Amino acid sequence: MSYDYDLVVIGGGAAGLTASGIGASLGAKTLLVEKAQLGGDCTWRGCVPSKTLLAAAKLVHAAKTAERLGLPSTRIDVDFAALMRHVDAVRRHVYDEADAPPKLEAFGVEVAEGKARFVDPHTVEIEGDGGARRVTFRAGIVATGSVAAVPDVPGLKDGPYLTNENVFDLTDQPAHLAIVGAGAIGTELAQAFTRLGTRVTVLDHSERILPRDDAELAAMLQKQLEGEGVAYRLNAKLARVEHGGSGVVLHLQDGEPVRADALLVAAGRKPVLEGFGLDAAGVAVNARGVVVDASGRTSQKHLYAVGDVAGGPAFTHWSEHTAKVAVLRALLKLPGKVDRARLPWVTYTDPELAHVGATEAELTERGESFETYRFPYSRIDRAITESATEGMIKVFATKFSGKILGASLLGAHAGELAAIYGVAMKNGIALRGIADTLFAYPTYALGARRAADQWYARQQTPGRVRLIQRVFGLRGRVLPFDRDRIV
Repeated sequence: MSYDYDLVVIGGGAAGLTASGIGASLGAKTLLVEKAQLGGDCTWRGCVPSKTLLAAAKLVHAAKTAERLGLPSTRIDVDFAALMRHVDAVRRHVYDEADAPPKLEAFGVEVAEGKARFVDPHTVEIEGDGGARRVTFRAGIVATGSVAAVPDVPGLKDGPYLTNENVFDLTDQPAHLAIVGAGAIGTELAQAFTRLGTRVTVLDHSERILPRDDAELAAMLQKQLEGEGVAYRLNAKLARVEHGGSGVVLHLQDGEPVRADALLVAAGRKPVLEGFGLDAAGVAVNARGVVVDASGRTSQKHLYAVGDVAGGPAFTHWSEHTAKVAVLRALLKLPGKVDRARLPWVTYTDPELAHVGATEAELTERGESFETYRFPYSRIDRAITESATEGMIKVFATKFSGKILGASLLGAHAGELAAIYGVAMKNGIALRGIADTLFAYPTYALGARRAADQWYARQQTPGRVRLIQRVFGLRGRVLPFDRDRIV
């Protein structure tokens, strides 16, 4: 059967951009449909603006704490409106350089602006400014993304509130910002606004922040943020929200209410499923999103769903990864699977909190046998020179072979260091392989190698050392074994 397109992609966020780009590069006649601007959450409402805001806040904090480096501390008066204009300029620059339609069209992708809706499993109708048109396709990718989830709390939606979708459009800086949600988005923005001079209170129903990360390291990060001025109300359950002329009041089931000038809701994400005719396409969905297999294939074998809409972690790198796997399967029939086991997570606070592979809690829950190898940032010379010694590297590996099962890190550049362990895990490199690799001195990356050195240290039991002495005629003192000793 002849179709208008080999591949149609619905949604122009990170997943859709990747899917359409790979499809065109493979020689497929590709159509990308997006109802708004290309780039999606990452460019406009997520990664790019939040990291730009964090970078500015870090500079303000560095000036305020310059005595750490032997310099006089100084206060930077923040022109919030000017800062937000800079944030907008950065995201527009990223859009112009990577996401704008001419960039995609240069790679052979046809871009259609409009709302796409399935008419049947092989046909979509595109409603744009010029009217509606229908196109047929051989393979399709659903990449419609996700939106902020807003809890159903009485009164919350009766007045203005912020989410990641509009917080970066602020021009007036709140004096006191209440944040509902102590996940990655809430934690990053809590630090950014605090450092910029806003009083911040974070509320969450959980007993700790960042519940999917290492509990020990998350507690260390919380202590750091509290020291900077972030106030936490954990185990807090919202009863109702009251909006008024002077701001917002968050009433809790227990405890004193929280009064603030503005409210940011960072309580998770939900997939965008409505209005795309998924039922007409015969695509199964559930509460988490589109139902897919390990390659992203839906209940229709020629249709795939990737990124946030498929219910996976709401990360740009996960969206890109799932898109790559799906397109190769859809067009080339390559039997790939998504690599969830080595998915990196990073919260871009200062210090960063990251993990890759299994966490300590997950390994314990599964009953796996493993050792934890630790190395503190206070022993990384580069961290010492930059007064960035807050943090810890924890690597989880098998006792004898040193096979890496996961790693959790808190500290400067933790996201980059986690990638070292991710590459090692992907390629079957054990701790010994990392420990035997040359790392430049002084770098933060050397900390990843020093953590791997701890595997060697634990192999040097008194019995083994005495055996080496007998074989090679050595006469030094045999030290008592201390499994927690850092070398």
